[in-house]
Amino acid sequence: MKLKLPSSAYNWISLSGAVIAIISLFMIIFLFAISYFLDRGGSYLGLVIYIILPAFLIGGLILIPIGMIKNFNKEKSEIKKLPYIDLNQIAHRNAFMIFITGTIVFLFISALGSYEAFHYTESTEFCGTLCHSVMQPEYVAYQNSAHAKVRCVECHVGTGADWYVKSKLSGLYQVYAVLANVYPKPIETPISNLRPARETCEECHWPEKFYSRKLKLEKHFLPDDQNTEWDISLIMKIGPSDDAKGLTEGIHWHINPNVKIEFVSLDDKEQEIPWVKYTNKKTGEEKVYIDENLNFEENMLDTLHIRTMDCIDCHNRPSHIYNPPAFFVNNALSRGDIPNELPEIKSLSMEICDEEFNTTDSALTYIEVKVKEFYFDNYPEIADTNLELIDKAILGLQEEYKKNIFPEMKVRWDAYPNNIGHLEFNGCFRCHSDTHLTNDGDTISKDCNMCHEINAQGPSNNLQTASFNESLEFVHPEDIDEMWKEGLCTECHTGLNP
Repeated sequence: MKLKLPSSAYNWISLSGAVIAIISLFMIIFLFAISYFLDRGGSYLGLVIYIILPAFLIGGLILIPIGMIKNFNKEKSEIKKLPYIDLNQIAHRNAFMIFITGTIVFLFISALGSYEAFHYTESTEFCGTLCHSVMQPEYVAYQNSAHAKVRCVECHVGTGADWYVKSKLSGLYQVYAVLANVYPKPIETPISNLRPARETCEECHWPEKFYSRKLKLEKHFLPDDQNTEWDISLIMKIGPSDDAKGLTEGIHWHINPNVKIEFVSLDDKEQEIPWVKYTNKKTGEEKVYIDENLNFEENMLDTLHIRTMDCIDCHNRPSHIYNPPAFFVNNALSRGDIPNELPEIKSLSMEICDEEFNTTDSALTYIEVKVKEFYFDNYPEIADTNLELIDKAILGLQEEYKKNIFPEMKVRWDAYPNNIGHLEFNGCFRCHSDTHLTNDGDTISKDCNMCHEINAQGPSNNLQTASFNESLEFVHPEDIDEMWKEGLCTECHTGLNP
């Protein structure tokens, strides 16, 4: 029996739309089945199932009534009438039933598809792998971070419809930038658009929680012939000496709910901070500190953004950390991924990582060639008898390089300042510099013992240790006299120093 439809339905536009819609629907069902039952496809299949094919499906469905209206007007061109539905006519009744049934099915599929599309665009897979070359540095660093099990949107979007809409609107430009190849290299950190930490970080971490002091052991290897190990053990004063004191002292005093710290910066990356204001919310006491070494006038506050300090101002690289070579080579030597029995391997690694490349492949090739060339030329006895040791060093350095340096996007440690600590970047010293003064002469102190105490340091075979409840004065591995007290670490340490 032939299905009878209104004469206006028989046109090439409506037929084309129906074909496109039907093919798109069956492809969605087929690909969804592959993705769901066979667990295959990845981020690109999700893009096709939930975004591209539904767009074709909707486009095809829209073409059907467009073709019918156009054909109807053509047939009735001599008498201008609007299309009408007469359910007493079998053709109209068939078309009506097809429309109602199709609409119900379409709405059901749309609801399911919209739900899946929402979750898909919120997934870590979507954020990290869809624009592979652009987002690869962020995705790789994220996978090696402490937040590797936290979804990207938990921090970058958070809860609430307003921030969801903002993120999707900003995402439209990001899609355009990728397609038009006009995105910056490296990708800029959106400091001005960051959501307050109390709405993201404090979903898991919160100021009222007690943070105890932490023992931290760092192993350094000096760039000498023997890769001499130099250890330093620190008691980090994250919180007070006992939990009864709460947040009244320690590094996390800055997030004490009874204290308000405000500041302004002269640069987009917030590395130059000329003005700091302290407010005690309980007593109303206020202090304003101005850096005497920076060109700052009070009237500049009218044009500069005054920011209230929160977690992100120190923990500004919580998930996307690109470690400097001095750090990742030390760790690889400590784990044995790079054998420290190889003479001069630390200094050689630093020399290699100082080079800049256009691609990761060229960097990895250079590492292999340079390391082999060095030991064949300078230590032929090792190359002849212990080549596997050299191969292990090559592999270890290549693996660390791939986690931290991404030439295609011009991403490496110095592209993104890390404000935790004060070795490669000023970090704490942005404010704790002894140069921020009040009118009364009070300073924001640079005293090392405010944040940590040293209880052991020196070569691993001749460690200097402190007595219980005492601390040691820092000893620099190289004899630089009192320079470490007078200047900042960043004057010498660039990420390529031990």
